Parts: sequence; C-alpha cells; structure tokens
Amino acid sequence: MNIQELASEIPVEGEYSLEGIDFITNGEQYLTFLLAHEQYAVDILCVEEIRSWEKATKIPNSPEHVKGVINMRGVIVPIIDLRIKFTIGDSNYCDTTVVIVLSLEDEVDSKIIGFVVDAVSDVLNAESNEIKPAPSFGGCVPQNYIEGLVNVGDNVVTILNVAALQQIEPHKPE
Repeated sequence: MNIQELASEIPVEGEYSLEGIDFITNGEQYLTFLLAHEQYAVDILCVEEIRSWEKATKIPNSPEHVKGVINMRGVIVPIIDLRIKFTIGDSNYCDTTVVIVLSLEDEVDSKIIGFVVDAVSDVLNAESNEIKPAPSFGGCVPQNYIEGLVNVGDNVVTILNVAALQQIEPHKPE
C-alpha cells in the first residue's frame, strides 16, 4: 500500500469514522481482570497504570499476600497478590500476569497500591441499575471488598471496592 492510498482513508473535516469503537457510555467503566478463571473488575478511574509482573522487594515480616514494594518513578508502591489475599489458589506468575496500580484520593491523602492479577481482560461499561448487590452467603472474597455483581453474557463479574482493597489490615504474626 502506498502513501496515497493511506491518505485517502483519513477522514476529512466533518467526516467521522467511529465504526467498532464503543467508548461513549452513560454508565460507569470498569477494568476487568482474571483471578483463577473468574472475572473481577475495578473502577477504571482508579487505575493509575498496568505493569508487567516484576519481582518486588520483600518487606521483612509482611503477610504472605504482600509481595513487597516496587519503585514506580520515585513512588514506593506496595504490591499485593489478590489470589493469596482472597485465598483462591496458588500464585502462578506467567507472561499474562500483571500488576494493576490503583490510586485513590480521599480528603486527607492519596494511596497507591499495586495488585497482582492473572491477566487483564477488557473494559466493562455498566449502568448503575445493572449492578446487583452481592449475596451475603460468603465466599472466597470477603463481603466488604465487593461493590456489586454484574452479568456480562453468561458470566458474572465481581466489581471490587477499591477503597476497601486499599485498607491496610493489621498484621498478625504467625
């Protein structure tokens, strides 16, 4: 293909080519990811960065789910393995393993924490009336971490509460 053919495909002023692009929504957007073949999601506005898995610097006497810290452009970011935190299987770090770095600001300060997940899936658009409360019958993910559930085709996506995820629990030495 030559440059003239490429130039002919560029839309001119007033002409728009938005075929196949689904970015306009009235609902909330969530980044979906996999943990042990189950889909979870977090508010996309809290996602600071998605990084490939890299070994973190261990913190002595930290809980097993705290993999350590990384230096992200001068900011020290704690790394939490969600599989271990939610006790849903052993960690298996591979090519698709990523760290989702989430940032949450409140009245006092800003917190940045990275969460190790099996793979990033997609961006989910969900209206508030599509998000259902999580049943309180228990499960591997504690109730306080779940913001709601949403049906996507034949699957159910668990939307996680970013503020609850970023709470640091007191460490209980073994």
